[in-house]
Amino acid sequence: MDKKSKVLIAVFVALIFISVGATYWRIVIKKDYIIESQVDCDPYEEECFVWECDPQSSVEGEACTGKPEEDVWYFKVVRRNAGNIPLCDPDADEECEPFLCSEDEKDCEEEFCAEENMENYSAASCNDPAIFSAQNPIEETDECLEEEDDCVKDAEVLEEIDNEKEIDVLENQEGILDAESDTLKDDDAEENMPMENADQAVPIEIIPL
Repeated sequence: MDKKSKVLIAVFVALIFISVGATYWRIVIKKDYIIESQVDCDPYEEECFVWECDPQSSVEGEACTGKPEEDVWYFKVVRRNAGNIPLCDPDADEECEPFLCSEDEKDCEEEFCAEENMENYSAASCNDPAIFSAQNPIEETDECLEEEDDCVKDAEVLEEIDNEKEIDVLENQEGILDAESDTLKDDDAEENMPMENADQAVPIEIIPL
């Protein structure tokens, strides 16, 4: 093998190492790549893809279970840069939303259902929020059933306020009673007070008619 061939092989091997190193740095360290995922979608507000179970299938995840919440799924497609996805578990942390795009976030987009892309994600149909809302009106529920902790706190605060008001009323009533009692004592003292200058009193002369 001549010298020229050895140089070409060395350059080729060096380029391979450089390419592998650059790819490793971009993918593993910097995480500069896009992840696509199907996430839950709000059928009341968004045009969601509608996935429906297969009644003829026996495969787990595709077969029907008889539960509407499991046999029908409303989803949308989200693409987000892997470097912006937080390392958290949505099943363990309710506040974890790894595919929630922040405002003006780069490399993050949501794709909703349309006739052109419906088949790309094996969707049975597209959801219309207006029609879905009309067919499935939201029932008014007691907020305390959904947020029991907040309701308990609010009830405790209201109870404390009522107790403070009752205490203020009692204190005011006690103050009024004390004032009236002091007034009565002063009146009694004035009535029972002896005349200090009785000897200087002017006698009253009774003139017979």
